[in-house]
Amino acid sequence: MKKVNTGSVKIIPLGGLEQIGMNITAIEYDDSIVVVDCGLSFPEEEMLGIDLVIPDVTYLKQNIDKVKGFVITHGHEDHIGAIPYVLKDVNVPIYATRLTMGLIESKLKEHSMLRSVKRKVVKYGQSITLGDFRVEFIRTNHSIADAAALAIFSPAGTIIHTGDFKVDYTPVYGDPIDLQRLGELGKKGVLALMCDSTNALRPGFTMSERTVGATFDKIFNDNKNSRLIIATFASNVDRVQQIINSAVAYGRKVCVEGRSMVNIIEVAEDLDYLKIPEGTLIDTEEMKNYTPEQIVLITTGSQGESMAALSRMAASLHRKVSIQPGDCVVFSSTPIPGNEKSVAKVINELGMKGAKVIFQDTHVSGHACQEEIKLIYSLVKPKYAIPVHGEYRHLCAQRDIVMSLGYDKEHVFIAKSGDVIELSEESGAIVDKVQTGAVMVDGLGVGDVGNIVLRDRQNLAENGIIIVVLTLEKYTGNLVAGPDIVTRGFVYVREAEELLDEAKGVVWDSVEGCLEKRISDWSKIKNIIKDDLSEYLWKKMKRNPVILPIIMESQV
Repeated sequence: MKKVNTGSVKIIPLGGLEQIGMNITAIEYDDSIVVVDCGLSFPEEEMLGIDLVIPDVTYLKQNIDKVKGFVITHGHEDHIGAIPYVLKDVNVPIYATRLTMGLIESKLKEHSMLRSVKRKVVKYGQSITLGDFRVEFIRTNHSIADAAALAIFSPAGTIIHTGDFKVDYTPVYGDPIDLQRLGELGKKGVLALMCDSTNALRPGFTMSERTVGATFDKIFNDNKNSRLIIATFASNVDRVQQIINSAVAYGRKVCVEGRSMVNIIEVAEDLDYLKIPEGTLIDTEEMKNYTPEQIVLITTGSQGESMAALSRMAASLHRKVSIQPGDCVVFSSTPIPGNEKSVAKVINELGMKGAKVIFQDTHVSGHACQEEIKLIYSLVKPKYAIPVHGEYRHLCAQRDIVMSLGYDKEHVFIAKSGDVIELSEESGAIVDKVQTGAVMVDGLGVGDVGNIVLRDRQNLAENGIIIVVLTLEKYTGNLVAGPDIVTRGFVYVREAEELLDEAKGVVWDSVEGCLEKRISDWSKIKNIIKDDLSEYLWKKMKRNPVILPIIMESQV
């Protein structure tokens, strides 16, 4: 007898829609919430001085008694990066596959949180019970090993979350995606499918990761007399494995640069996800003992990030490695949208130093293209489709794919972060909105930099600052010393003495005016100085610097 589904389940994306990054979704039934992933995103250009951006989890804090645990699909930063920050407020157990947990643990270690957080490693095919939910981990393929899709069983029906995935029949590590299990679940009936949309605009199938291995062999063969420097994503363990395989085949030593790369290789080797023959890896210091053609250097910085190892090498800022004419640099990645400029800059700098740069055919995506997305929908046959993981255009592209399979608009939800999607056997609708947003991390400060501070930083960066210092007599309010003017980032002082003298005159007149009107309130005097000086500088220079008046009191 078929089990009757009862009640309704809520799906609440708290981040990860309208952008690539910061993935986190709450799934709620009655008194239970499970949270899928907990990622960060990297700051945009206008976020001056911000290190990273994490999701606003106010909703989870408000419902902390309901939250049963975090289930994590795979170990990329946009899915695990916010864990140490979020768990300070929402400390519940974490469930993940082995490599994913290894990467999470190295983060928790950095934040001294290993002892305070409960963790459980889950195998494929295993289920865990969290309140009203049962969650099963299903094998998928992605550009990092141990990626999983999740089948989340609730009394209202089954929800399948693909995580980031592709269909790779010949993966470098492990087995192909478990299409059979997805088909079995589809036969039993699936209420909703949350499917990765990153490549929904690309027709066809994504190539197997193995094809990159063949390209590497060719590059090693064609550049036998050059030192090879290969930049890739630190987390792409399979890619690193293929570089190591080619290096061993061509008798080269391997050197690793970049903190995240060193960390991930350590974790992956400890857990046996990387096979590195003994004597292959050498320290950067040992490179001088070998000729260039005996070395391959694996590094971070394939996205042109200014602080990453490759960018520092290109700009001659790296302490240990300098680019030599004749070096061959391979970019084993595609620029993430928005990073094209920085990647081009690094390629130009490398070219100027006499290096040969290769970036064709050295990368395949870790995400499913249109035909793979159709395959998953055909197997799972969900009642409702909820495209996830992508900008708005990617989500719409997946909606078009789903509708080409015969679905109507009512059964496909293009949601925004914060939307509450309520689904049951009878109906599905977006019924509410909860608080979401971006919390900025700057150094050790989490959330203490908001829009106002960023606006000030922008203003300081664009217009500079003028500090006006003056001393007033205690009882009379007469000007005893000053006004002195200090500027930073506004004008070059030596060439603007006349302008600054006139500015002092403006401040002097403002203070005298206040005396005549018997204004003794310092904050009023400061505002008048600000307004008058701002008006003068705008007329004279068409600039709007930040003006900071400082008034001191003379005790004489």
